[in-house]
Amino acid sequence: MSSTTRWCVLIPCLNEEKAIASVVKSALRLNAPVIVIDDGSDDRTPDIVRSLPVTLLRHSYRQGKGQALRTGFREALRQGFDAVATMDGDGQHLAEDIPRLVDVGQRFPDHIVIGARLLQRDQQPKGRRRANALADWGISWACAQPIADTQSGQRWYPRSALELVELDAQNFVFEAALLIAASREKGLGIVSVPIASRYERSFRLSHFSPVRDVTRIAFYTMGRLWHYGKIWASYSRSRAAPMIVDDTYSRRIV
Repeated sequence: MSSTTRWCVLIPCLNEEKAIASVVKSALRLNAPVIVIDDGSDDRTPDIVRSLPVTLLRHSYRQGKGQALRTGFREALRQGFDAVATMDGDGQHLAEDIPRLVDVGQRFPDHIVIGARLLQRDQQPKGRRRANALADWGISWACAQPIADTQSGQRWYPRSALELVELDAQNFVFEAALLIAASREKGLGIVSVPIASRYERSFRLSHFSPVRDVTRIAFYTMGRLWHYGKIWASYSRSRAAPMIVDDTYSRRIV
């Protein structure tokens, strides 16, 4: 991927009136186009976003994070972007981390880059940490490569990943489905960039339910493992292959 890569910031949101202004303004300071997808908010979120110089796309009713991302990906493809950087609208992610993802994405063009919450992990609620660990284990197996923090919403997607926009997966399953299909059908690698866990920054309770959503992700993942076959070979590759963690300044294999 060249230095002339056209990319944008994509922010899905739902009822984020307390955080969305600061989140969007921080993204705008990156001097990149910003696309915000409002998933049927019934608070002041759309009014706040509408006052800012961004592309605002609205769902008339709640359709889930997966559909919000899908709507954003379609718009990014329509506008001809080569890649997108995603971040959540609740204040948990910092726009200042995005340049690191962009840098790694440009150095590893055939990879999805994940802002992995590997720093200050004690801030994660214990239940959420266990759920994330279970999801990492299963999704890495389905991807046939090890991945750190498969549940992070701060990511860099190259165009080849965006082209998977019509995957049949909804809600939080969509992000897992992207990793699996990108790995198995597009041959993309996955790099993790360490970022801090920032649960104390969120202005609301998470829309992610550790029981409900991990169960959905687990059933989807098992279905994809069965679909691709060679189940034990995939598991071996997910355990034997090195995990790529890039801290921008040096590449580390762990």
